[in-house]
Amino acid sequence: MALIHILGAGTPTPTPTRFGSAYALELGGELIMIDCGPAATHKLVKAGLWPTDVDYLFFTHHHFDHDVDFPCFLLCRWDQSIGKENQLQVFGPTLTEKITEGIIGEDGVFAHDWKARINHPASQQVFQNRGGTLPRTPPDVLARDVGPGKVYLGKDWEVTAAPADHVQPHLDSLAYRFDSAEGSVVFTGDTAPCQTVVDLAKDADVMVCMCWDEEDSMQASNESVGVTGTHGAAKMAQEAGVKKLVLVHIGPNLAGHGPMEKGLGDIRSIYDGEVVFSDELLTVDI
Repeated sequence: MALIHILGAGTPTPTPTRFGSAYALELGGELIMIDCGPAATHKLVKAGLWPTDVDYLFFTHHHFDHDVDFPCFLLCRWDQSIGKENQLQVFGPTLTEKITEGIIGEDGVFAHDWKARINHPASQQVFQNRGGTLPRTPPDVLARDVGPGKVYLGKDWEVTAAPADHVQPHLDSLAYRFDSAEGSVVFTGDTAPCQTVVDLAKDADVMVCMCWDEEDSMQASNESVGVTGTHGAAKMAQEAGVKKLVLVHIGPNLAGHGPMEKGLGDIRSIYDGEVVFSDELLTVDI
């Protein structure tokens, strides 16, 4: 069964229950991450998953609440490896290659870490005790800047990207659709309601959709540009004909009682499929 693990269901504003965006997708016998926001590596482990089992990571865009844990994930995955794991493949819009190289390249800001672990006898012993064989090799990551269209063909799945309407031209943003025999799931990333995302999500089993706030609150605060709220999420899901709408990137106001109940009521008045209001570490089947 294909599963979505909601690791991060929040926004750039930390709350006791949500902070940032990150998801793990079990699909076709492989483990895929989408975004890598605050504490994503720790949340992955709390969900019962392990960094070395992740072979693919897809970034929707490069705001910190979607990528700040990337250095931790890269270093942890490499540190816990024994040299027999698959090469990690990282995909994302412009800056993905630059950021990856800047973290763990030969002259990256964390190169001192992996160089010390390769060369110091104590670290070498831990590596051998774990099952590794010396000499230990540096981190090996294949990062690719990608755009709209077919992105990658996995063992039993494929992923397609479409433009998302967020903060262009300052950052490129993508939504992703994963298709397999087990079902289809779309991750909108951060976006305003837009036709490109609706078209990408057409007839999908699940749409994991940004839902920043209750619509009236967004209009009153003038915070409706480049983001999706309750009405927008419901309208996109209904137009696309998706079977299940999973709300993520939930802002502090919408997470509170009152706005939450009103927002869910508004969504259900527009969208006639199943609605999931995400908590972190929730697992959703496809």
